[in-house]
Amino acid sequence: MEKKEGVFYDIWGDNVNLKDLLISIVLSIALTLGGYIIAPNEPPMPLVFGLTGGIIAFIISSILIKPKRKITTETEDND
Repeated sequence: MEKKEGVFYDIWGDNVNLKDLLISIVLSIALTLGGYIIAPNEPPMPLVFGLTGGIIAFIISSILIKPKRKITTETEDND
């Protein structure tokens, strides 16, 4: 049984699955904003916590969402 990939959309020259894109965006916003909100109110801390949340969101997104590209290489025969 084949796994259905879904519909892909062209965004900035790359084809993406809309469901995966929305999951990644929501996760990034939630963790970045969450880190900013829970940070102490001292000047560099909200920035540091927000950036840390963004990095954690990137790591989680890269684990959850696998690439769907199939790379094929072609060689030229010189017969």
